[in-house]
Amino acid sequence: ETVGGQNYLLAMVTPPTLDAAPKLLPRELIFVIDNSGSMAGTSIVQAKQSLLFALDRLRPGDKFNVVRFDDTMETLFDKAVDASSENLAIAKNFVSRLDAAGGTEMLPALAAALTDPSPSDTTRLRQVVFLTDGAVGNEAQLFDEIAKHVGRSRLFTVGIGSAPNSYFMRRAAELGRGTFTEIGA
Repeated sequence: ETVGGQNYLLAMVTPPTLDAAPKLLPRELIFVIDNSGSMAGTSIVQAKQSLLFALDRLRPGDKFNVVRFDDTMETLFDKAVDASSENLAIAKNFVSRLDAAGGTEMLPALAAALTDPSPSDTTRLRQVVFLTDGAVGNEAQLFDEIAKHVGRSRLFTVGIGSAPNSYFMRRAAELGRGTFTEIGA
């Protein structure tokens, strides 16, 4: 329609029917949780609650792993495991026992999370969810690690606490083709 010399078009877009909707691919989720001293107080409580919530949202067919770091790093399982009730119970117990203490050495945990044992697997979406306040001093080194090793993974950063390092979190998510979410105090 042309009104006042301007052309207008009306279009109606409808979503596909449920029968035609694409099937959701199973996921491989690698959760990384910061339990360094800077996370003490409400930050570690929020991080743990968020991770427990995410674990409850895993679907049958999904695989997962949990990595925790302070000035040390620990991977819960040797590799991503099925989201069975037994494995989820082990993970929830592990997360529930975490305390905030120690320094912050993010690079080893990030490198472990980005290590993909099957980079050509197209049957599963690989996502890394990083829960931290982002209190680091080696941002450039971390950005370089993400850019070089993200592969097929998508990196989602979750800023925890009253003053997360938003610059680091946004840039890391951008380099990792993911998004940044902030959980404030």
